[in-house]
Amino acid sequence: MQLLKGYLLPFIPLLALLLMAAGAAAQPDNKRILLVVSGYGQQQGQQAPGYEFDEFAKAYLVFKAHGIDVDIASPQGGAVEADKYDPATPYNQQVLNDPAIMAKLADTLATAQLNAANYNGIFIVGGKGAMFDLPKDTALQQLIAAIYQQQGSVAAVCHGPAALVNVKLADGSYLVANKAVNSFTNEEEQLFGKKWLPKFEFLLQDKLIERGGIFQASPIMLNHVVVDNRLITGQNPTSTVAVATALVKSLGITPLVMPPHKDDHTLALVAALLDGKPDAAQALASNAEQLHIELVGMYGYYYFTAANSETAWQHALTLMQLSQSAINNPALDLQIAKAQQKLGDKAAATATLQQILVNKPEFEPAKVMLNSMSL
Repeated sequence: MQLLKGYLLPFIPLLALLLMAAGAAAQPDNKRILLVVSGYGQQQGQQAPGYEFDEFAKAYLVFKAHGIDVDIASPQGGAVEADKYDPATPYNQQVLNDPAIMAKLADTLATAQLNAANYNGIFIVGGKGAMFDLPKDTALQQLIAAIYQQQGSVAAVCHGPAALVNVKLADGSYLVANKAVNSFTNEEEQLFGKKWLPKFEFLLQDKLIERGGIFQASPIMLNHVVVDNRLITGQNPTSTVAVATALVKSLGITPLVMPPHKDDHTLALVAALLDGKPDAAQALASNAEQLHIELVGMYGYYYFTAANSETAWQHALTLMQLSQSAINNPALDLQIAKAQQKLGDKAAATATLQQILVNKPEFEPAKVMLNSMSL
């Protein structure tokens, strides 16, 4: 199962689009920012990881709604390749149907050719490719430092903060030193980054701390944005819209109220459940058609993998059971049985395993677990 891939999101209502357009038109003195993507990707991330189109799309739509001019750059310039993504998701569709921004994306500017004086801010898109080329791009490091030192804003999301780890200011200090920061965490890498993790030269969380950053984080794949004056960092793809919105605010623009994307809204309710909000489980159960309910189960699956307390096991079980029928997958059912066993409910675990074998008689992991429980 792949978390945060292929989500189906609702189309933004026409009224909201009209309000956004009106708000953007009312903003004086258009600002200009630079969107930076990795140019490392090959074959949709199969041969070499690239940037995340979902993050690019979500961020760009925020900037477009606020009337902010956008340029796109990569270390080498020219064409860049994103990791595999679902072009049918509404936010991706909106960007793919925007010829102006797609033309810029098809022929990105080389960072070495750019003048920081032309930009009010910079936003670095994530994707595992960022770990390979962005930290080594000295021209990008100089751009980031110059934009920051001319009172511009610097924002990065997910693996995007990899671009910050070698940035030094005029006084010789690292940009992130003594500043609150975050990024894709070590825990998230272990759960979701196993393919490319052995090839990383460093773990991003560790490197930011090594550079003097004061690292903050939330549970896996939940929205977490850290704002330290004009430095803005976000933990993972779920944080993209919030990071982009914080950058908008940092530029002196009042952010518009934008309808949340379906996946972001779903994970916000998951976060509320994990935070102990009493109505969160009911909201997830009663609004399944308006949410990405499969995402709830996938989140519970991975959350259980990292859980180390009875409360966390119970939360994971609740999330998995909310979407059990929608996903209808023996791997999820097996994880449910493991959670039930962890919580001491052997009867429920046995019943779950037996039901798996009714549906999938040859599912060996269920047989093994059921036999081990009978010993």
